[in-house]
Amino acid sequence: MSVHTDIKRTSVPQLVACKGQRKLACLTAYTAPFARLLDDYLDMILIGDSTAMVGYGLPDTLSITLEQMAAHAAAVVRSTAKACVIVDLPFGSYQESPQQAYANAARALAASGADGVKMEGGAVMAETTRFLVERGVPVLAHVGLMPQYVHTMGGFKAQGMNDAAAERILQDAVAHEQAGAFGIVLEGVAEALARRITQTLQIPTIGIGASPDCDGQILVTEDMLGLSGARIPKFARQFADVGAVIRGAVEQYANSVRDGSFPGLENCFGAKKP
Repeated sequence: MSVHTDIKRTSVPQLVACKGQRKLACLTAYTAPFARLLDDYLDMILIGDSTAMVGYGLPDTLSITLEQMAAHAAAVVRSTAKACVIVDLPFGSYQESPQQAYANAARALAASGADGVKMEGGAVMAETTRFLVERGVPVLAHVGLMPQYVHTMGGFKAQGMNDAAAERILQDAVAHEQAGAFGIVLEGVAEALARRITQTLQIPTIGIGASPDCDGQILVTEDMLGLSGARIPKFARQFADVGAVIRGAVEQYANSVRDGSFPGLENCFGAKKP
């Protein structure tokens, strides 16, 4: 449950109703402090499996577990009141069968209180989307560049860059819409393709490295805050250099400890003032 009880959280149907009305602003979060800071400004917060890379320093998203994802999602849910919260199903937790996907989606939602799940995969995963939706699990689909498919895709490469690939990704998106997905993440696809998919579908598209014409946008929060290292991905924009602020604060702290100016007596218990 959220720590706030007097505010109504954005629902999945409310997100869908924004199609053609206004843009959806979305970001990732994995921890309570970030979630609290983001909540007032966003329509949706995603606990992405990018937690593996951003939060744990892993080389890809493949090794994070369902239990880890659910724990991070629970922290975000407890710390927010407004944004719709969606949690990624990690690699290996849903691809085997619709039944496996439902069991693990139910576990993740029950453990975290999140509002829905996100799954990567093309048209081959549409039946799994249908299976979940028919059993009460809201599904945000994810097509185009799919990090969980990094090995079969040969790396993190833009998708839909020729006519055949673009048509396949369009059909992937259509298949998930027909299966009942409430929205589609379009990652790392050709701009014209993302625009075409957005115009074709009746459900919201959420772009990341896609098109300004998508119904919404999402970024990894650490990318837009300057916390992901020196290299900013092409699809991101750094809106602030929070890393520089943190480094400056840590430098001041370390210097204060070493020169004896911290802690002061005001920071101590039972100390008598001189």
